[in-house]
Amino acid sequence: LDPLDLKFRNRVRVPVPTTRAVMFCVMDVSGSMDESRKDLAKRFFILLYLFLTRHYEKIEVVFIRHHTQAAEVDEQNFFHATETGGTVVSSALVLMDEIIRARYPSDQWNIYGAQASDGDNWHHDSGRCRELLMDKILPKCRYFAYVQVAEPEQNLWEEYQRIVGEVPQF
Repeated sequence: LDPLDLKFRNRVRVPVPTTRAVMFCVMDVSGSMDESRKDLAKRFFILLYLFLTRHYEKIEVVFIRHHTQAAEVDEQNFFHATETGGTVVSSALVLMDEIIRARYPSDQWNIYGAQASDGDNWHHDSGRCRELLMDKILPKCRYFAYVQVAEPEQNLWEEYQRIVGEVPQF
């Protein structure tokens, strides 16, 4: 072999990221969510995170807690803060949509969402939650999971049940 041939045939592989993923963890921290329900929700989020880290080398996680108002928090506050209040679930979904539009364009990111709640919500707000999911969030998501950590089913569950057959990623 001529040294000139080796020079041009020697290829160096440079990894180029082709996919990026973000996971939204949305947890209800209202007064109706006692510690056992919050603990169950936290375990679900941990399992989902472990699943996604097996499929993606790098994944970003966005933590959103809500009662009557939603807030993006860090991991420490998500799992350990003790605030409570009433329940307006749509505030969390609106915040999730705002964050997606600002930081995670759906053509560049694989977006996953997970929501854990006891299902208790103001009756006038549950229909709005379904609309927000259908119109703004689910078209951008690869997968969205809703976990209800209490029985019996509440009004939020009834609204979300209407989505199940219509959208395969829910």
